[in-house]
Amino acid sequence: MARDEPHAPASTTPLREYLDRPAPGADENYLVVPRVLAQSMPLRWQQVFTGLLADLHDAYANEPWPDYRVVPSRWEVLADLDEEQLAATGFVADLGPDGELEYRDSADRVVEDPYSHRVLAPVDDPLPPAAAGRVEPRPAPSL
Repeated sequence: MARDEPHAPASTTPLREYLDRPAPGADENYLVVPRVLAQSMPLRWQQVFTGLLADLHDAYANEPWPDYRVVPSRWEVLADLDEEQLAATGFVADLGPDGELEYRDSADRVVEDPYSHRVLAPVDDPLPPAAAGRVEPRPAPSL
C-alpha cells in the first residue's frame, strides 16, 4: 500500500486567518457577535459557544476588560449622511464662501470630494434586539 501524501500541518492561528479575510462583525481589532444571532443558533452550537466563551472569560479574567459600546455602522458616502450621522463621524456640512455645501472634518479641513469620500457611519440596526426572539437561519443547501 502506498504511503499517504504528507499533509500540510494544521494552522496554529486559524481564528486569525479566518478573521483576516472579510467577515461580518470583524475588523482588525474586534469581533462582534450579535446576541440575537448567537441565541438563535441551534442548541448544540449554543452549548459549544457557551463553553468557548466561558473558557475565554476564565482565561482572561485578570485582564482589565473595559465596557464596550457597539454601534451598528456601515461605510457610507459622506454626502449621503444626515446631520446626526455627520456629527457622529466628526464631520459637518455647511455653506461655503461660494454658497455651495461643503463638508469639513474634525480638524476643519474641507473634504474635496464628499460624493466619493466614504466614512464608517452609524445606521439603524438591521437586526432585531435579543429580546425580540429567534432569527431563523437560512436553510442549508441540499446535498
